[in-house]
Amino acid sequence: MMPNHLAGSTSPYLLQHADNPVDWEPWGPQALERARQEQKPIFLSVGYSACHWCHVMAHESFEDAQLAALLNEAFVNIKVDREERPDIDAVYMQAVQMLTGRGGWPMSVFLTPDLEPFFAGTYWPPEPRHGMPGFGQVVAAVAEAWRARRGDVHRQAGEITAALRKPLELAPAEEFGEELLVAAADSLAASFDPVSGGFGAAPKFPHPMDLRLLLRSHARFGREQDLQMVCKTLEKMAAGGIHDQLGGGFARYSVDARWLVPHFEKMLYDNALLATCYLEASLASGSREFEAVARSTLDYLLREMRDSGGGFFSAEDADSEGEEGRYYVWTPTEIGDLLGDDAELFCRAYGVSEGGNFEGRSILHLPEPLAAVAAAVGIEPSVFATMMADCREKLLAARGRRERPGIDDKLIVAWNGLAIDALARAGAALGEARYTTAACDAAAFLLEQCREASGRLAHQWRRGTAAGLAFAEDLASLADGLVSLYEATFDERWIDEACRLADRLVDPDEGFLDPRSGGFFQTGSHHEPLLVRRPDLIDSATPGATGLAATALIKLAVLTGRRQYREAADGAIAATMPIAARAASAVSQSLLAADWSIGPTEELVVVGDTAGEPGRGLLAAIRGRFRPRSLTVARPAATAGGGPLDPLFAGRTAGDEGLRLFRCSGGRCELPLDPAAALAAVNEGH
Repeated sequence: MMPNHLAGSTSPYLLQHADNPVDWEPWGPQALERARQEQKPIFLSVGYSACHWCHVMAHESFEDAQLAALLNEAFVNIKVDREERPDIDAVYMQAVQMLTGRGGWPMSVFLTPDLEPFFAGTYWPPEPRHGMPGFGQVVAAVAEAWRARRGDVHRQAGEITAALRKPLELAPAEEFGEELLVAAADSLAASFDPVSGGFGAAPKFPHPMDLRLLLRSHARFGREQDLQMVCKTLEKMAAGGIHDQLGGGFARYSVDARWLVPHFEKMLYDNALLATCYLEASLASGSREFEAVARSTLDYLLREMRDSGGGFFSAEDADSEGEEGRYYVWTPTEIGDLLGDDAELFCRAYGVSEGGNFEGRSILHLPEPLAAVAAAVGIEPSVFATMMADCREKLLAARGRRERPGIDDKLIVAWNGLAIDALARAGAALGEARYTTAACDAAAFLLEQCREASGRLAHQWRRGTAAGLAFAEDLASLADGLVSLYEATFDERWIDEACRLADRLVDPDEGFLDPRSGGFFQTGSHHEPLLVRRPDLIDSATPGATGLAATALIKLAVLTGRRQYREAADGAIAATMPIAARAASAVSQSLLAADWSIGPTEELVVVGDTAGEPGRGLLAAIRGRFRPRSLTVARPAATAGGGPLDPLFAGRTAGDEGLRLFRCSGGRCELPLDPAAALAAVNEGH
């Protein structure tokens, strides 16, 4: 079969469709101009490489020669990878939600040649099914409407576009304070599932930003119920099928309320965010189990998702051998062949049965804690845990011989920023140099290699090619990750780079900051203009650009004292507060930034030798506690090098002891503490 116009693409998702009989074109001047010249409507199909239902629709419809002929005759057909072009995805997803009341991928939108949407949906089956029309019927009906009722189509498209362009009508921003954080925690409690953890009913998503917000509510107000919600959720998720019990890492979401049956794709952003969440929960609660999950999640990223240059791939597919989840599920017979006498105990511990829990096979999960199983069978818990660990190693090795799900090997800067943040935090808190080194390698790779032709930071990189201008989420996520990397290494290169990224975010000429709302647009003045441009205020599976920018900017404001960062951060937070008052979960990342802005913040300034035993002990004590509004800086001496951190170190010396801690807040510092007093103060938490 002759390839279509996608054969030269760098996107793994687009390349998956390069041999379809549909005459796909990538989004670009050539396809858009053809639609205008031929006055044909556009069929816009948006998805991503790890999307199970995208694969289903491709096999059912886009590989069908008859359907392809109908599409090719009546439409200009354009494929978009939502991960490559989140700006296009955001515009037309809003139209899908407006027209259907829901969203998702694959996203299927019909546009006029002027790019105005007039009909939209998500997945359609090839034939009518479960009350849905067949995709062939949809295509034929839309083509007929364009031929016979074009005036009506244009009128409808104009009305939809006008609605999309209508300015957001938000209540005026008010002062935000602690009461807003209380209200946010209360709203999350109202939708909390006390049995299985998480929020709402099936399908159930992890919501790591919400959980991190509850950890901060507990730290600020001492509300035990907030910590209990976090712990219940993380315990149930870790025991569920959404968690890969053999290889570590988490699938995208669970189709049921018990976290048992996932959609099996694994996304870099989910695992980076959840690793951070489990790490923070371990520091806040003292749970070694949460620490173990954080480690195994990061180890999964290092083992399976890292490019040789140091960056991290985007996703691992849900499907292999033509089946969703086939790589991950087991039968008792398979386990018996591998584990011999231990198979029966393993099957009991991990819920493996003859009937299975997923299409005749079993997703590994923990119906009850391993210690409870050990007690029931009369084996000492530590011995049983060792047995199960040995069994898991054998199964993991055997699984590695199966056909692996595909990897989307493009590197997205924003998602790598989340991974850098998680690795740097873990490296510091857990004393794991390999995590810190991996974070350094990823940051260096992005800053050096992920550049488009003009030298500006790119949005993505794949196999030697950087592509697309960075979006606001790329700049903000990487800047925030670099702040964490500085705290893990005290290498001021990372703060210098973070400030350069922040300067681009707030520069009026760059066009990311919306002066009207205070929020941040995903696109700047150098990006392609699209049909609609609105501030990116809402979180989705990943934090929104406004919340990410506010988080990075408020931390850099605390560290550097730069007023422009503080003003931009507070403006961004204020822009989302009317939404927070109605739906806290929609802007959790902005609420995390609000927690910083409300304060009080803590700046721990260490001057002197941090490599010796007193310095190492002091840093371990600082990093081993959950300190959600604290930043630590360190220099061997209070030298002024003209860097952004100079104001924090000005006039502060190591003293006769060779090491001092200065505890500061809001630009005011207490008297310096010598090593012994500093360690005592940090350990006492005051």
